[in-house]
Amino acid sequence: MNGVHDLGGMHGMGPVDIEKNEPVFHTRWEARVLALHLACNFLGRWNIDMGRYARERMPPAEYLAASYYEKWLYGLETLLLEQDLVTARELESGRAASRSGWANPLRADEVANFLRNRRCARLDDAVPPKFKAGDAVLARNEHPTGHTRLPRYARGKRGSVDRDHGVFIFADSHAMSRDRKPQHCYSVRFAARELWGSGAAARDGVYVDLWDDHLEPA
Repeated sequence: MNGVHDLGGMHGMGPVDIEKNEPVFHTRWEARVLALHLACNFLGRWNIDMGRYARERMPPAEYLAASYYEKWLYGLETLLLEQDLVTARELESGRAASRSGWANPLRADEVANFLRNRRCARLDDAVPPKFKAGDAVLARNEHPTGHTRLPRYARGKRGSVDRDHGVFIFADSHAMSRDRKPQHCYSVRFAARELWGSGAAARDGVYVDLWDDHLEPA
């Protein structure tokens, strides 16, 4: 989708401030947000791409002002509401209106095994590739209203396939309809000047992982 979250290549956002010796969590509530997100994933009511799409729909002004885990909290609350797992009143009050109907909650001693057995996005489906290493390709100039892994700065730009990663779940459809739509994912190299113009260094390039449906022959 076109949104404030798609910041790649945008100008005027200021320098990236690198925090030296940055901790994994700055405060305990950040760790709790991540724990809650993982625990709720146990219910199987959404997938990783739906989670990304939920965070992308955060209002632009809030998104730019929010910290990393504030965005995760917003996405979790969005998913819980959309999947009818909580009500808006319950979120506001912080209290359940009735006893939970979740018959099989995730127990503490099950967490490690659950995390080890999470499904990979790589698939074994026998899907023929549309491209091969060395092929010249054009990233489609599309502006979908839903989730997409095709960044705005690459749309309509020419590149070349560097390698074929194999068959993967197509994140765009997986986020919107749970359709895995198996297809090949490629590492595509774009010359920096193709993306940023003549001011970029001639030797520089950007590698973007893109799926069959993002590309067409150049």
